Amino acid sequence: MRIDAYTHFIPEKFFAKIADQKDIGKRVREIPCIHDLDIRLKIVDQFPDYAQILSYPMPQLELVAKPDGVEELARIVNDGFADIVRKHRDHFPGFVAQAPLTAPDAGARECERAIKDLGALGMQIYTNVLGKPLDRPEYEPFFATMNKLGRPIWIHPTRGANRPDYVDEQKSLYEIWWTFGWSYETAVAMARLVFSRTLDKYPNLKIIVHHFGGIVPMLEGRIGPGWDQLGARTSDEDLRPLLKSLKKRPLDYFKQNFYADTAVFGGRPATRCGLDFFGFDKAVFASDCPFDPEKGTAYIRETLKILDGLDITKEQRDKLYYRNLEAMTGVKLVK
Repeated sequence: MRIDAYTHFIPEKFFAKIADQKDIGKRVREIPCIHDLDIRLKIVDQFPDYAQILSYPMPQLELVAKPDGVEELARIVNDGFADIVRKHRDHFPGFVAQAPLTAPDAGARECERAIKDLGALGMQIYTNVLGKPLDRPEYEPFFATMNKLGRPIWIHPTRGANRPDYVDEQKSLYEIWWTFGWSYETAVAMARLVFSRTLDKYPNLKIIVHHFGGIVPMLEGRIGPGWDQLGARTSDEDLRPLLKSLKKRPLDYFKQNFYADTAVFGGRPATRCGLDFFGFDKAVFASDCPFDPEKGTAYIRETLKILDGLDITKEQRDKLYYRNLEAMTGVKLVK
């Protein structure tokens, strides 16, 4: 069985709220299977021994509602997913709930409700919250709650054209903000969780980073020997005490404290690099359905083709396809 750990869908009630928004409304209307359940069911049926874990895509809920209303939006999304899973468990054996990080309690209450009452496998957040890093004190209740609950956190990259690539420009051009920016964002979020010592404070956190960790796997040398010299390139502050205060080498956090998914848009070199970096114990199969040129099937097909073609053992393949996800969540997903 192949369990696709990171696919995106918008439940019906929430879709009705955002369908008229200029950018996201246009995008989702052009991809019917992101909100039309009948179409999505047919896509899943095209692939034998295949099922999907559902998660919310964009826009960030924190962009849609003010802090006093964001929790209610999260409840609509999460209740919608729970209903779909109850009715179509063979197609969707689980879902990832959405955490409202700008809520007064940083979403802690909704995490408890979604996981304990709705049966969510874990919670999804983004690499930043309206431009703020995840290691800000106001988001600590979320990480404390997830550390206590022991369920994984799915981290999705976010970065817009309003983040220019050069300081004398007003916006990022040519969708560079997405093509390269999201991979950079993922690496930055991981680094901030490492150097803020969030991972030391909350050792039970399980974090899945999207797109095989973005740029991280190909930068092992910089993360390893490079950051072993943290502070050598900085003249206005002494970073050596920070390096000494960490419980382990920076590279070890990246390899040991994070899981990563295989959603690299059918890229074979990226798949090989990601597996070499994270290993078969820290990787989970995901396709990023339905954001592909065929609006639903291409990334599933190409990712399966790559993974099925790997010269690996059955144990390694099973870990990729479902056992690692079951171990992380503590939920049996394959009958």
